[in-house]
Amino acid sequence: MKNILIPVEDHGVVEPALETAILLARTFGSYIEGMAVTSEYPVVLPVDIAIGVPSPYTPESRADIAKACRERFEGLMLSKGIPRGAQGAPGPTFGWRQDGLMDDADVGSYGRIFDITVLGRPDSSDGQTRLATVEAALFETGRPVLIAPPKAPRSFDQTAVIAWNRSTETARAVAASMPLLAKAQRVVVLELEDWGTTGPSGADLARALRNHDIAAEAITATDPQNKPGETILTEAAALGCDLLIKGAYTQSRLRQMFFGGATSHILASATIPVLLAH
Repeated sequence: MKNILIPVEDHGVVEPALETAILLARTFGSYIEGMAVTSEYPVVLPVDIAIGVPSPYTPESRADIAKACRERFEGLMLSKGIPRGAQGAPGPTFGWRQDGLMDDADVGSYGRIFDITVLGRPDSSDGQTRLATVEAALFETGRPVLIAPPKAPRSFDQTAVIAWNRSTETARAVAASMPLLAKAQRVVVLELEDWGTTGPSGADLARALRNHDIAAEAITATDPQNKPGETILTEAAALGCDLLIKGAYTQSRLRQMFFGGATSHILASATIPVLLAH
């Protein structure tokens, strides 16, 4: 995880994501690159076709917003003792994408050359990370996303919990998290009774991880209320988890919008870092 992308929006809360990225960069000697982002403003027609409309920003205001994002990003990096540097330089170092104010689609495309994108926990209230930015990173980069909790973590390397539902998405999340799993003092593969798809068991995954010299163990928990997101967070807290690893949207995104799901609940409620992949 030598290359970390941080989308920075000029909203109220960006520090937890930046501090989480710094912790990750200190762990791996990484390069952190910031980019200024803002939302797109579509208009929905009666026939349910969304089209782009002219930007509400003038070129001057876009430049001002991008400058504010950069100053905020660079100010925190320097205050934490992270020097400017280029990709490939001994880390941790930081840099800035010079293309001005970008949108969520740019996050999805540019993030493909980074090992991971770090974002704050999405929230519908003003001043929080937008869910659209998180989903652009999840669905379009082909890379994992690390969701920072509202309060920046102190560690990633105590207890990592894998929420194993045997899905393709979770397998990708496990593969992406291998550098972090190798550093964890304890790795727990967590299954819930009657949750997930068909495939290898948690014990099977734990055995495979042990072949990588990762001392993983498997446990199974009950979920009598059929609320896997809540149960995963409760079990993770009881285990002292400081990193949760999960496949994102193993149910469809649309279904989770209407009926809820484990990913939606965890994105809204987690107080620990969550590594997601789709």
